Amino acid sequence: MALFKKDPLQIIVFQTYGTGSHLYIKGRALEDESIDLEQKGMLDLLINSWKRFETDEIKNTPLNIKLPNNKIFQVVSSERGYFLLNEPFGDIADLTNEEGWLQFEASYDDPNIKRNIQNGNRFPGEMLIPSKDCSYGVISDIDDTILHTGLVSTFKWRVIYNTMLKRPSKRTPLKGAPEFYHLLHRGKSGKEKNPIFYVSHSPWNLYRYLEYFLKKNNFPKGPILLRDFPNPFSKNSKSEKPQKQKEILNILKSYPDMKFILIGDSGEHDPDIYIEIAESHPDRILAIYLRSVNHEERMLRVKGLIEDYKTTDVLMVEDSESAIAHALEKGFISLPKNNRK
Repeated sequence: MALFKKDPLQIIVFQTYGTGSHLYIKGRALEDESIDLEQKGMLDLLINSWKRFETDEIKNTPLNIKLPNNKIFQVVSSERGYFLLNEPFGDIADLTNEEGWLQFEASYDDPNIKRNIQNGNRFPGEMLIPSKDCSYGVISDIDDTILHTGLVSTFKWRVIYNTMLKRPSKRTPLKGAPEFYHLLHRGKSGKEKNPIFYVSHSPWNLYRYLEYFLKKNNFPKGPILLRDFPNPFSKNSKSEKPQKQKEILNILKSYPDMKFILIGDSGEHDPDIYIEIAESHPDRILAIYLRSVNHEERMLRVKGLIEDYKTTDVLMVEDSESAIAHALEKGFISLPKNNRK
């Protein structure tokens, strides 16, 4: 009978963002497959990868979101287990910590569900409310921008290998990326709290994997915005914007007075998306940094795309040092005294 025992329930709460008067909390109700992010061994890593994508969703189930002031909101999970709390709510900025994070708890509304619920039915979550005093925000891609993935490899075989057969602690960040992002987070004064938004084309199934990677490699904490795992039979309209572009535009809409730095790579669609956004918001985008990839044809295409583009500074950079030098020149950052020559 133990073979047919159901897994305990869990709630994965995604790191999101909002404002001092608007809640935007998202997550997913799932069975807990007990995925060990430090798992070793090829077979066990393959099993973990299978578990990430073969999810058992808890559908159409009432959940509670409890704020630090004990205010409780109720949401209902969708057919795929997702839930979203998206509504205005007074002044909540005074409930945040020094970095602007609102900490709350999610739980199943019915504590008597006839299933074992992990964590005593208390699942912590966080939502970022950027400080009004920040100088700018940073919107960064993840794949091949801060994390080696191999998106430009033939048939994307390296992406499959890295995702399926490497645990997050063994994935390497691009050299100097954590340091550069901390400089941007601290800004020119060295004491700012500029928000960092991580936006990726990866599916939500990889959320905990990527969250662990960012924390393990000492990147500044920030909202992680992914996409739903695509239905192989569904087709997007040609006129429909990519999900990453929609997320970036929503960030700009959420903070209409904030300027942004965009960071991506030259391998996929980042150059096209970022330039289109800069064209439509010329006063909002301070700079665009594109990491060079090892793919001659794509690099030539991007160089042609940005060659005569003058609206916003667009830099193709080989390493973080080049980006840091430009950011220093523009006054986006300053180096700590012990790093100055």
